[in-house]
Amino acid sequence: MSQVHVIGAGLAGLAAALSLTAGGRSVTVHEAGPAAGGRCRSYLDKELGLRIDNGNHLLLSGNRAARAYIAEIGAQASFQIPNRAVFPFMDLKTGERWVVRLNRGRIPWWVFNPRLRVPETRLSDYLGMARIARIRNDTPVADSMRRGRLYWRLLEPIAVAALNTSSREGLARLLGAVMRETLLRGGKACLPMLPRQGLSEALIDPAVATLRARGAEVRFNSRIGDMTVEGGKVAVLRGPEGPIPLGPNDAVVLAVPPWVATDLLPGLVAPEAFEAILNIHFLQEADPSGPIGQAGFIGLTSGTAEWVFRKPGHVSVTISAANNMVDDSARALASLVWPNVVDALGLHARAKNTMPAYRVVKEKRATFAATAEQEARRPRARTDLATNLALAGDWTNTGLPATIEGAIRSGRSAADVVLSL
Repeated sequence: MSQVHVIGAGLAGLAAALSLTAGGRSVTVHEAGPAAGGRCRSYLDKELGLRIDNGNHLLLSGNRAARAYIAEIGAQASFQIPNRAVFPFMDLKTGERWVVRLNRGRIPWWVFNPRLRVPETRLSDYLGMARIARIRNDTPVADSMRRGRLYWRLLEPIAVAALNTSSREGLARLLGAVMRETLLRGGKACLPMLPRQGLSEALIDPAVATLRARGAEVRFNSRIGDMTVEGGKVAVLRGPEGPIPLGPNDAVVLAVPPWVATDLLPGLVAPEAFEAILNIHFLQEADPSGPIGQAGFIGLTSGTAEWVFRKPGHVSVTISAANNMVDDSARALASLVWPNVVDALGLHARAKNTMPAYRVVKEKRATFAATAEQEARRPRARTDLATNLALAGDWTNTGLPATIEGAIRSGRSAADVVLSL
């Protein structure tokens, strides 16, 4: 039987391997690290004494590929999903709080009700926001609609989180692709899906178990350091134990970060500019009946922290598009963000003087910069550099920004290429 080597056990590689095994292929997954998941995983932090996620990701019910992936690995019960799309926000400068509440149907009745939408916004503002979904050129988010209260209090926070790029440079058409599949399909497509435990327990460990149950081999600490292309095909992989010759019908899915892919595959054009994400985890319980409420998170404006998530035994803060902060010390970052957390959680002001234990996780190259220049460098799954090779990763040309949904779709696309050989 022909063999498919999947290089990389992040979400893209796992999704590709799942599709390939479902298609009857024999699969070996090579992961350079000691665990699967890439930027989407959990680990035990000894300083905090609990498991934390290396990053925060907000899945929505409209993420169809992600939901199909979750169903395939039998992990539906690992997520908590509310009955209604509710998004709490706070302006850290003014102290004002508001909650955006979307109705479930496709017709956005919520925008007609001032109590359900962003305060002091008009119906015409939402019509302007909806037009972003029709943008197909290189217009940046900052120029995509009038920069009034709706822009600053809803669109801009969502855009920076989705694109991990400043609104001055981030492509509106990538944001529009996200909006078409979530916000513009109504509240039923915008229900937040939060892991009950961690990202590994919800998205990664069940996938590895499913692959092994199907007979796939998942190798950890198995870095592929070289890939030989001969006659237009990948002929040899070099792993920790030496060369791995490929048979005439064998194939490869390359599901690694773009800088690794270009090292392994000379001549590949891929994104080369990246944006950082900072995640700061504080050993602080969040009252479920407090300001975060049942949503499990809150969006912040006019401060440093952007999103605060309630997690088991701690709260986790995300700062996107953080290239200008990523080299700051962990202590400086935590001290800067902790007062924002106190305000967001509605704690007494005295709590600002007693910062709890924390962990700062820096992802210096978390995603490609969602700019026009980098978008033009995103390759398709099928490449002319080797006929038995397919590319996967949220940095490939998925039509979406670098998200969980994009990563999973890229893996499925790569598997389709291999299955068609």
